Amino acid sequence: MIREQRSSRGGSRDQRTNRRIRAREVRVVGSDGGQLGVMPLEAALEMARAEGLDLVEISPMASPPVCKIMDYGKFKYEEKKKASEAKRAQVTVLLKEVKLRPKTEEHDYEFKVRNTRRFIEDGNKAKVVIQFRGREITHKEQGTAILEDVAKDLKEVAVVEQPPRMEGRLMFMILAPTPKIAQRAREQARQAAMAKRQQPPGEKEAGGKPAAPAAAGAPAAQKQGEAREGQPAGETQPAST
Repeated sequence: MIREQRSSRGGSRDQRTNRRIRAREVRVVGSDGGQLGVMPLEAALEMARAEGLDLVEISPMASPPVCKIMDYGKFKYEEKKKASEAKRAQVTVLLKEVKLRPKTEEHDYEFKVRNTRRFIEDGNKAKVVIQFRGREITHKEQGTAILEDVAKDLKEVAVVEQPPRMEGRLMFMILAPTPKIAQRAREQARQAAMAKRQQPPGEKEAGGKPAAPAAAGAPAAQKQGEAREGQPAGETQPAST
């Protein structure tokens, strides 16, 4: 419906609608998407009013400006909904620090590389750090060699975003997912968001029905137990010592 839209701050970032449209003449697109041609603003407003909808300026820089007849409230709601869905589908990228030493044992190295691989496959980044102690700092080439080995062992899932560099007694590099791995992580996040949105209210994520309260049926079970023991209902059994 036609309605005035004002802002207490003297302006709005939204599109101009209805009486806020300043042009005397506009090119109108109907509510069904059809072209209605160029007409005076008053005539366009009358057409929108007849349908119980709004006249919305969609291309203000055109000559004349292009306006569309639509339900502006519904349009803004759908826009907000799409933005919310896109936000849920976004992947939150974490940076995990993996520490190694120039003399790291082979099994420890392999264990940490496996964990780093899993972390990167989830769409995250890894900061691989070589920590030098004492005179180890005089053999920086050992640290460089280890970082090169890590990059080589993870080349299927990761790329070197920041090459090895020194900071005090630490040498580190940053690995990021390959474009293919990053895309897969985004797709998985999108599918998870869709599955969560489609899940019926009150249903567990595992797909089962909500568990019945633990207290349900307890009085009946208690009475049966008491009957088997030959005790009247409500009598307390003395604790054995």
